[in-house]
Amino acid sequence: MSIDVDPEWWKELFDEVYLTTDARSVCDGEVTRKEIDLIQELIPLSPDQEILDLCGGHGRHSRELALRGFGKCTVFDFSQFLVDRGKEEAKEAGVAIRFLQGDARKTGLPPERFDHVLVLGNSLGYIASPDGDRDILSEAMRLMKSGGWLLLDIVNGGVLKNGFQPVAWHEIGEDIVVCRRRSLEGDIVSTRELVVSKTSGLVKDGTYSLRIYDPDSMRLLLSELGFSNINVIRDFSPFRKTGDFGFMNFRMIVTAAKP
Repeated sequence: MSIDVDPEWWKELFDEVYLTTDARSVCDGEVTRKEIDLIQELIPLSPDQEILDLCGGHGRHSRELALRGFGKCTVFDFSQFLVDRGKEEAKEAGVAIRFLQGDARKTGLPPERFDHVLVLGNSLGYIASPDGDRDILSEAMRLMKSGGWLLLDIVNGGVLKNGFQPVAWHEIGEDIVVCRRRSLEGDIVSTRELVVSKTSGLVKDGTYSLRIYDPDSMRLLLSELGFSNINVIRDFSPFRKTGDFGFMNFRMIVTAAKP
């Protein structure tokens, strides 16, 4: 059964409920620390460099980087709610991070501003047209200095297809249940997500979709955009527990350089 999805779902989904339903991934400090540990192994980050956390949500990765002494991080995200939350959490943590709201396809930032660009937390594939991801990655290329590195943390589409689960659910605390029904059509996974409170009933009924890539298709796209030294880690997972973590289960880390 197909699932109808508003093509602009990504403009509305990332709110307080999202931080609840995806807390196991995006609000777990240990998960974030493991992700940053790997990033530091894969690309040559230096404390004096400018780092862009593109589609960076509430800035959990930049906050961890700042706590490790990387003091020139900029978070750019479309969700005003997440940008505002990130500012509050950075202030509470005592770190200085620049937060900007806007469309990652056309940031309005000056060219060759950043030493490295990070696109983490599976933040590609939201826009209905395949040109959306191409535009985001092209903007990343424009914003990077020559010799800089792009790092992507996205779902491994090939592995997801092989282990596709059309139905999943998990509980959050004593009260919240998250139920997901998924459909797979070509390279598009669509999901209907019900968030239910055991005490007060339905919290949210929403749909969203994701365009997925396998390692070869992502290598091809990056190569077409002019990136070089493309490398893929196919099976990264920072989770200490097993279970269905939605699109965060089947991850690949892609690094590529700007010549």
